[in-house]
Amino acid sequence: MQVTAMEIYRLLPKTNCAKCGEASCMAFATKLSDKETDLELCTQLAANEMEELENLLAPAVREITIGKRDKTFVVGGDEVLYRYELTYYNQTPIIIDVNDDMDEEALAQRVKIIEESEFERTGETLVLDGIALRNSSGNADKFAETASKLKSSKLPLVLCSLDPVAMKAALENVGDERPLIYAATENNFDEMAELALEYDCPLAIFVPNDLEKMKEISNILRSKGVHELVLDPGTYVNDGIGDTLDNFVMIRRLAIEERDEDFRFPIMGIPALTWLYEKDEIQGGIKEATVAATLMNKYADMLIIHGTNIWELIPVLTLRQSVFTDPRKPQAVDAGLYEFGELNEDSPVALTTNFALTYYTVEGDLKSGKSNCYLLVLDTEGRAVDVSLAGGQLTGASVAELIKDSGIEDKVKTRTLIIPGLAAPISGEIEDDSGWEVLVGPRDSSGMPDFFHKLEEKQEAK
Repeated sequence: MQVTAMEIYRLLPKTNCAKCGEASCMAFATKLSDKETDLELCTQLAANEMEELENLLAPAVREITIGKRDKTFVVGGDEVLYRYELTYYNQTPIIIDVNDDMDEEALAQRVKIIEESEFERTGETLVLDGIALRNSSGNADKFAETASKLKSSKLPLVLCSLDPVAMKAALENVGDERPLIYAATENNFDEMAELALEYDCPLAIFVPNDLEKMKEISNILRSKGVHELVLDPGTYVNDGIGDTLDNFVMIRRLAIEERDEDFRFPIMGIPALTWLYEKDEIQGGIKEATVAATLMNKYADMLIIHGTNIWELIPVLTLRQSVFTDPRKPQAVDAGLYEFGELNEDSPVALTTNFALTYYTVEGDLKSGKSNCYLLVLDTEGRAVDVSLAGGQLTGASVAELIKDSGIEDKVKTRTLIIPGLAAPISGEIEDDSGWEVLVGPRDSSGMPDFFHKLEEKQEAK
């Protein structure tokens, strides 16, 4: 459950000194509850009071930072089981694996692909987040040498070996980068714990399909002073992932509902294991993407993936973008006037809403069609055309106000507005309130360039 502002307020000094930047301690408590400010801004707390508040504010799932400086990602931090209850924090990092037995050229090429893979969706650039080095060779020196080559990478590292000797050799080269150590097991947790403490690195626990044993090892590691843990209960992909999902859900319930200290850590999934059973690139890529998407929907806080084909990565990355948006705040762009192409006083004027997905779809269609037009973007509180029409944000009065405030009337001599096809029911209302003639455009923005072309032909015929 989310900590309430009143629970926080009871532990604050109640002096209303305003040194934190808020007018009162209650206002500060409200901001803390909504994760909109930092506790450190309160300068009147004693050390013990600060510690008590930090414990209260700590999320059910502990936040773990992997990497250092500008090469970091944070996993965990969730407060709720269901996104609609609040939101999910710290989006799931997508980590791509490399092997220590790859030749130098192949390794460099794969790292380049990982670092440069990106695409834009609704104004956000979607990228990969890290590199997982696997000790495929079984050789400690090779593992350490490859780790050293990856030190110049732009991304944080995950070191994957169950051999403490190989892990120590690699950490001697890249331990100052604060990689995730993968992994402590029933057979090596003492040695791995020593390495985690020596190099100040987070540590993953790998205990396949045995949550009681995982709890036992987590408890032991915490008693040794290792408090930054990631949990891997195993990813089973050959005969279905039912057991994997059961374990993920149980761990998250124990963390959030029971506040079980041994399970209050991020969960790792490894869809890359798909490739142990699938050799066909297309079938393997599809299955891996499906497993990754399913695990992300069931609390995976980080994922290790093997495939780098963009057709495999796009569905995983776009799902992540959707899951980790705040459901209380629809994605929106700034309202106002936007310009496309070469414009003059006869250029057409179109209308859309400020829902991000709507706007960027329209933008993409206008640019790909090389359209020359003005685009008025109405503030509908991040709602699409049909939703804002039903909700009363898209009205004749609101469009008339946008026309007036945008300054479009000083840029064009025409007084014709092209509205989305879905907004046809209020075309008359817009005309009455704005004084502009309204043309109903296509329902799908992909038809806009052709619509403009035909409109231009009509004007030339006159």
